[in-house]
Amino acid sequence: MTPHPQMLTGTIIANSSGRSDSYVGDPVERGANDLQGYEEIDCHINGEFTVGCRKEGGEVYLPFSFLHKYFEVYGKLATYDGYERFEWSHSYSKVYYPKGKYDPRGVFMYFENYNVEVRERVKCVTAIEGVPVSTQWEVQGYYYPTQIAQFGLSHYSKNLTEPEPRSKVFEDGDKELASWEVPLGASLSRVLDAGAGSYVAQFNSPGGGFFSSVNKLQGDNEDSLPSGVFLKVDHVLDFILSLNLKLSGNSSFTVVLQNREKREVFHLHYIFSDLLISAQDQHIYHGIGLSSGWRRITRDLIVDLQKGLVYQNKPKRKLSRSKFKVMGLIFRGSGSLDNLTLSSSEHLAQFYDAARWFVRHQDPSTGGWPNPVKRRVAPGMADLEPGWYSAMGQGHAISVLARAYHHSGGDPQYLRSAVAALRPFRVPSAEGGVLSSFLGKFPWYEEYPTIPASFVLNGFIYSLLGLYDLKTISSPDYVKEAADLFDQGMSSLKRLLLLYDTGSGTSYDLRHFTLGSPPNLARWDYHATHVNQLLLLATIDRDPLLISTAERWIGYMNGKRAAHN
Repeated sequence: MTPHPQMLTGTIIANSSGRSDSYVGDPVERGANDLQGYEEIDCHINGEFTVGCRKEGGEVYLPFSFLHKYFEVYGKLATYDGYERFEWSHSYSKVYYPKGKYDPRGVFMYFENYNVEVRERVKCVTAIEGVPVSTQWEVQGYYYPTQIAQFGLSHYSKNLTEPEPRSKVFEDGDKELASWEVPLGASLSRVLDAGAGSYVAQFNSPGGGFFSSVNKLQGDNEDSLPSGVFLKVDHVLDFILSLNLKLSGNSSFTVVLQNREKREVFHLHYIFSDLLISAQDQHIYHGIGLSSGWRRITRDLIVDLQKGLVYQNKPKRKLSRSKFKVMGLIFRGSGSLDNLTLSSSEHLAQFYDAARWFVRHQDPSTGGWPNPVKRRVAPGMADLEPGWYSAMGQGHAISVLARAYHHSGGDPQYLRSAVAALRPFRVPSAEGGVLSSFLGKFPWYEEYPTIPASFVLNGFIYSLLGLYDLKTISSPDYVKEAADLFDQGMSSLKRLLLLYDTGSGTSYDLRHFTLGSPPNLARWDYHATHVNQLLLLATIDRDPLLISTAERWIGYMNGKRAAHN
């Protein structure tokens, strides 16, 4: 049987035991005696407010809309083979059970399910660096190391779990030669380029203007000659563009997309500029930097389009890839291109964009990747001023670099960077590092190195995974340092883990201990992250505390609670 869920749109009448009865938000056909014995009554909730209820004999039924908000439980109507039923759940998150022992060369946790670039708090994936730009704590956008690492780890994991991508090479200067249309005064030739080490397509198209090229692609007046060298493509389903590119100043290229249903045409302009993103109407601009040398560019065209629409505050809508097509490409100015390709995915290229970002942007004196924004974690804690380090960001970055070192066959730049990233783990938070201590006894690696300490659980465990990845993949010369930090962290985790158990869920951190404030309860998605992290750690450390705690916390997601006295 295949369920067809419908989200709740009215009121569910349920009794206090949680048994669902009937849905009354929309008109429902009933038998003549369905409502006999029901009585409308008021329910006074803890003497504070009143909700409308129903009474049937000795049973009282409360609206599910009330129960949902009051107890944070969830429900939906689902149809199975024509029969409707109500499905109740205590949490909205998913547990991922490991399929085997965690392998730092393989998938990172369940990150193959992540799509970092489509998150609302990602302004764009910069065409200069090939990594996401965050707006989580600063609307102008900034490079957030944790987010960049998650972008890289998700694409590495997708590469291992998804089928081989479809790919079509349109131009490589040698074997695949595209049918370019070259306007009067422009030129395109294939030449042997010493820098590229291969034949490339070299173009020159003086003059500006975007629109005559687009008109040509749309089949307009044949006498309307384009201002750029252009290629009509008419390609569907595959929207990952990649090419090797060398541009001179003030040059650009444009990809023309069309919504096949609405016939809307959009122009993605990739320009010789440090601009992150800009947009006006159907025209979206991404800067590719000011470098005049060869570079490899990988773009998800649908993501680039989506971010341009969001930039203009247009109504949010999910763009279906099946409804679009690539009409063509236009190159203006002068430059060279090679290996022009459209694919269904380019996960490894995007993974290495993240790995290279970490190599390029690591602070050589500290080994860290600073967060360039101010962060206020909680009242009573000192604000984190721009430049702070995060153990989670460091650990995630190490996980990226360890995989890059492995996958590249031992490229030393990735190992050097990963080893240097261990330094902040030895520096106290008060001195600019990420190391704290619980009661002066148990070392803790802080996601947010606040004063007083916050002891965030999920960020700490992510940092442990980075240390484990490095100690497993590293060359023998560097194993001991990563191993010592990992073992020290695991010892602290086992001593402090149960402090996060609330009897019905988990705490996100320990601010209730360090600040004397109310507990900061973990949302169900963070609670599920705690569970998934413990399940993964249990595959590499057989201490029964890890698996028994994870199982109890899974029970909380199903409505179970710790016993009372």
